[in-house]
Amino acid sequence: MNSSVSSSLQASDPRLALIVEARHHDPFSVLGRQHEAGDDIVRVFLPGAQKVQIENGPELSRIEGTDLFQGSIKGLNLPLHYALLWIDGQGRQRRTIDPYTFAPQIPDFDLYLFNTGKHWHIYRVLGAHVRTVDGIAGTLFAVWAPNAERVSVVGDFNNWDGRCHPMRCRHTSGVWELFIPGLGEGALYKFEIRNRQHGTVFVKTDPYGRLFELRPNTAAIVVREDKYTWQDQEWMRKRQKWDWQHQPISIYEVHLGSWRRKSDGSFLNYRELAEQLVTYVKQQGFTHIELLPITEHPLDASWGYQTTGYYAPTSRFGNPEDFRWFVDYCHQNNIGVILDWVPAHFPKDAWALAWFDGTSLYEHADPRRGEHRDWGTLIYDFGRYEVKNFLLGSAMYWLEEFHLDGLRVDAVASMLYLDYSRQPGDWVPNKYGGNENLEAIDFLRELNSVAQQQHPGSMIIAEESTAWPQVTRPPWVGGLGFSMKWNMGWMHDTLLYFSKDPVFRKYHHDQLTFGLLYSFTENFVLPFSHDEVVHGKGSMLGKMPGDEWQKFANLRLLYTYMFTYPGKKLLFMGNEFGQVPEWNYAKELEWFVLQYPYHRGLQTLVADLNRLYVSRPELYRYDFHSQGFEWIDCHDSLQSTLSYLRKSDDSFLVVALNFTPVPRHDYRLGVPAPGRYQEILNSDSEFYGGSNVGNALIEAEPLPWMGRPYSISLTLPPLAGVVFCHQPAVDSAPAESSS
Repeated sequence: MNSSVSSSLQASDPRLALIVEARHHDPFSVLGRQHEAGDDIVRVFLPGAQKVQIENGPELSRIEGTDLFQGSIKGLNLPLHYALLWIDGQGRQRRTIDPYTFAPQIPDFDLYLFNTGKHWHIYRVLGAHVRTVDGIAGTLFAVWAPNAERVSVVGDFNNWDGRCHPMRCRHTSGVWELFIPGLGEGALYKFEIRNRQHGTVFVKTDPYGRLFELRPNTAAIVVREDKYTWQDQEWMRKRQKWDWQHQPISIYEVHLGSWRRKSDGSFLNYRELAEQLVTYVKQQGFTHIELLPITEHPLDASWGYQTTGYYAPTSRFGNPEDFRWFVDYCHQNNIGVILDWVPAHFPKDAWALAWFDGTSLYEHADPRRGEHRDWGTLIYDFGRYEVKNFLLGSAMYWLEEFHLDGLRVDAVASMLYLDYSRQPGDWVPNKYGGNENLEAIDFLRELNSVAQQQHPGSMIIAEESTAWPQVTRPPWVGGLGFSMKWNMGWMHDTLLYFSKDPVFRKYHHDQLTFGLLYSFTENFVLPFSHDEVVHGKGSMLGKMPGDEWQKFANLRLLYTYMFTYPGKKLLFMGNEFGQVPEWNYAKELEWFVLQYPYHRGLQTLVADLNRLYVSRPELYRYDFHSQGFEWIDCHDSLQSTLSYLRKSDDSFLVVALNFTPVPRHDYRLGVPAPGRYQEILNSDSEFYGGSNVGNALIEAEPLPWMGRPYSISLTLPPLAGVVFCHQPAVDSAPAESSS
């Protein structure tokens, strides 16, 4: 439209000028069926249209110099939702039901809950939803952009033209909505947003989008989510009453893009991954799979931690239905699924959440609180109700719509501390002058409370690396309410100890024993995760000292120590068979090494450790309670050995570990009861690639030792751990008296 026409239109009817200029905040007050100057008219705006007619009604007249068309319908018996017949710029005949004939579709109560941060199912309201309104099929779009002057739906159905489908603003809620009839599954779309203050126009993908184009494309895709029929009812029923604190949990952490690939190097899809992963995980004895973030992300190299689609499984491996099938298949095979979830920060990509409506909407406005300098990402404004609701809704979405069994919350420490990784002067204290992020703390407590109320049996696990107290204690006693927390202190101390040459380990004995001073202050997971095999840290095998035999022996010992130590277990993929190089996200694991005995032996040991852990209540019943653990001897630093009991209510196991390559013969341990002690696991077994130094059945002697009434004499293999079960003494039958 030229400037003279614009000026004329502005003078005669500024409302129409705002429509033509794509600036009107309430297009429903201008377009569609209107009553003006005593006449009933229909007004439509169809950029590029040559001719417009109402179906079974009059042809509409063009307002000169514009693509606005209008005409009188007074006295005509038109349907409420009439159709428009029009010819586009290429001369094609088109038929469209006028979207500006539909009433608001989002109930006020939903908007109220959202604006107060209490709408746990906000994903059912915002985003794109295929539905039928007044008998007419279409898609309802809704987005939160409170600082916008105008918001439009743009997509492949309107040539990405923001003039075509401006949305209705729902008053003070900041939510914009539009029902577009005739539009269904598969349509590509984004939102075009014009800022109210400075007039800048942004094209943004949908924060609530449930499927996106394959990267590097970024449009959201309209999907239906009412088609999948779940088959995991038995799993879900049991999970509601699952006493996970007293059950075995052994987690296999997986990056789907690099676990395995097709022969041509391309990705497996969710269904192929499910079948292969479940077979392998069951073979290895793990109880759960934990996925590095499969929430949509633009950059492979971020491993999923630069999330842009908080409601969408990445399209790299398929669509949402495929991912539902993945989870369902795992559940039908008694494997739980945990998702790595990233509410701490988000990337600065211009098409995503950053500066969403021309303001700091999702991120905190003050860069001292709203930007991670180290990571080049933005931090959510946890004090804003709608932002908090966005994240809470995402958590509920994955737990409810995909039946996930838990979320591992990434980078919790960065959320808790205002001065996290910041220099003096580059952070702002809270209202009490402290460094605690009070809004983030409230958010985490609410997340955990809502998750446990809405989805009993699900687990919310914190990756929290500091000494913040009561991370896994309930909010009503001052805790954060997480189910479990990664034991980063134990992990760091243990790996530091194992990196030492065995000849020097006696000087670092406290790195093994210190963890028991705090082991039961939280519900801990023992993690050897992806973070320990990247960025120059070397693989797990590469961290071990010595020659090849000693490296594998050390790793077998490490895993034996881990699986017999209090706490749930987590191993990153490749750790279980001793991958040699660091993990590389761009290619699959080096499965070919399983042709070599040491690697195959390590893999077999991990499977046996999992089976032992899952089958012996002594190793899991009291993972989080001191009654499940008792030292036999933690002071033998000179020989670098440890020994302890793992206990359930009515039985115990004896664990003895030798952290040097020197076998310890006639090594005496005090034990609590008479009877026989059977070696049920030996990491030095020849089946695992060891030297096969071990023990036969050992009879306890009534020789007090280490403050206990009985003792056993055993052989401690080199760089190995042994586990013994107790067989109680059987009283011999009384001798018959002679006559």
